[in-house]
Amino acid sequence: MENQLAKLTEERTFQYQDSLPSLPVPPLEESLKKYLESVKPFATKEEYKKTEEIVQKFQNGIGKKLHQKLLERAKGKRNWLEEWWLNVAYLDVRAPAQLNVNFGGLAPHIEHYWPPKEGVQLERGSINLWHNFNYWQLLRKEKVPVNKVGNTPLDMSQFRMLFSTCKIPGINRDSIMNYFRTESEGSSPTHVAVLCRGRIFVFDAVHDGCLITPPEILRQLTYIHKKCYSQPAGPGIAALTSEERTRWAKAREYLISLDPENLTMLEKIQSSVLVYSIEDGCPHVTPEDYSQTIAMILTGDPTVRWGDKSYNLISFSNGVFGCNCDHAPYDAMVMVNISHYVDEKILENEGRWKGPEKVRDIPPPEELVFTVDEKILNDINQAKIQYLKQSSDLQVVAHYFTSFGKKLTKKMMLHPDTFIQLALQLAYYRLHGRPGCCYETAMTRYFYHGRTETVRPCTVEAVRWCQSMQDPSASLLERQQKMLQAFAKHNKMMKDCSTGKGFDRHLLGLSLIAKEEGLPVPELLTDPLFSRSGGGGNFVLSTSLIGYLTVQGAVAPMVHNGYGFFYSIRDDRLAVCCSAWKSCPETDAEKLVQQVFHAFRDIMQLMTPPHL
Repeated sequence: MENQLAKLTEERTFQYQDSLPSLPVPPLEESLKKYLESVKPFATKEEYKKTEEIVQKFQNGIGKKLHQKLLERAKGKRNWLEEWWLNVAYLDVRAPAQLNVNFGGLAPHIEHYWPPKEGVQLERGSINLWHNFNYWQLLRKEKVPVNKVGNTPLDMSQFRMLFSTCKIPGINRDSIMNYFRTESEGSSPTHVAVLCRGRIFVFDAVHDGCLITPPEILRQLTYIHKKCYSQPAGPGIAALTSEERTRWAKAREYLISLDPENLTMLEKIQSSVLVYSIEDGCPHVTPEDYSQTIAMILTGDPTVRWGDKSYNLISFSNGVFGCNCDHAPYDAMVMVNISHYVDEKILENEGRWKGPEKVRDIPPPEELVFTVDEKILNDINQAKIQYLKQSSDLQVVAHYFTSFGKKLTKKMMLHPDTFIQLALQLAYYRLHGRPGCCYETAMTRYFYHGRTETVRPCTVEAVRWCQSMQDPSASLLERQQKMLQAFAKHNKMMKDCSTGKGFDRHLLGLSLIAKEEGLPVPELLTDPLFSRSGGGGNFVLSTSLIGYLTVQGAVAPMVHNGYGFFYSIRDDRLAVCCSAWKSCPETDAEKLVQQVFHAFRDIMQLMTPPHL
């Protein structure tokens, strides 16, 4: 009886989905007022006056009609944005997704039981995979805890997209295939795909109704490794996933036309629980500097990762791990969640397998040998050339700032996320001599199928503070006051955006209604200030807080003359990872990171001035 009661009261991962509130549409007037505020730092008085007139005209004219139609759309959908966002932000994008859209992360195991070491790649890989399979099993049983803020449950739908999910290229628009099912919904694929030296293998993670153990996984990985390193490399079909989307879609159609078995094999990769990548690379990594590892996670061998897969678990020859994930089906917090779970398990077990060494009689891995011809081999070669050219252009700088962390910022009553955002604003201002339009991710998971909203940290208040920091005549008190005003503004914006009161997604909705109705693009969106302030995906600073755990992550810049800036916050340190394109003469990730660290110290000095 007690057990039955315990089962009844145990929360299930997806149990609150039906009771979550719908995503609201903010009032038009409020969104436009916030938009006007956001363009101010980038405008002259004349430009601002002109934009003000455009906004007023929009609000009283076509904007009112579009807003009305958006409200009608929202009545019939629990999330009016979901489908649009997926298409516009991800599935319609034709640029090569693996480098421009995917995000990557470094597993934190190097900080404790798994420092870089040769000769342990397969053994560690077997333990790592086993913990991943356990998480997969917890999710199937709906035993992954519901994420909450206080007692408020957050949307968990993105967790369904972690396993057995893959993007399929289309000529004009991609699609997402999700094969994952919970136990109560039915059967779910149980095989894993392993990519090694241009070859692809699959084996089952379940045998006789239970998960295979690390010694059993090790036997499968050893089989694959021996085969790949004693024979010639494979054709590297996976490299096609790094191509421009329409080219990959055409190559895929052609590949299927060569032999219907090719489609069967593609579906095996698509539906696999995850892709496990065995890399030859041996990136240099220390607890202070993990730049090379992150760079290799983002830009490594395209023949051993499936760029469209929601989860590529990457293992390097020195026993270091990372992940490379398609961003379309979910946001980074899902990966942070599983990475943290795996890291805790590795810590708990001191990096070892403490169970039985017995290996059951399990079928060996199956190799997926595609039928190829000269055209496909040429397509693969072209994809590699294209990928190598762009990936070699990416500069990645990932360092720890170890002087202080969250403990000290909170002691100073400064929100740690805002602390980093304002330091970044000051750093950019000092390095480039102008304000930097910035995108920061706010999560909207309070709402049904909520994903993100844009926070724009480059506020009038932030710029005034940056100017005071560069003005030798500004007093300490003036700098302090302006900084605290900038902090307050940022904190309010983050709260607004998380609770459905942002404006960027609202403006996107209005523009898409106009498009669907066959109306001309509203003047508001063709106004130079719209794109100069970051609108339409033109933010020079593309940023995101990964969280308050040990997990690190990275992303490429949004624009050629911009930076990608991911960071995580810990009690005693701050981790930043910055990317830039080497071919842009005005950006330098190393210089920006050094300026950010300099700004961290400057903010702290403002809060702890020396006693006179």
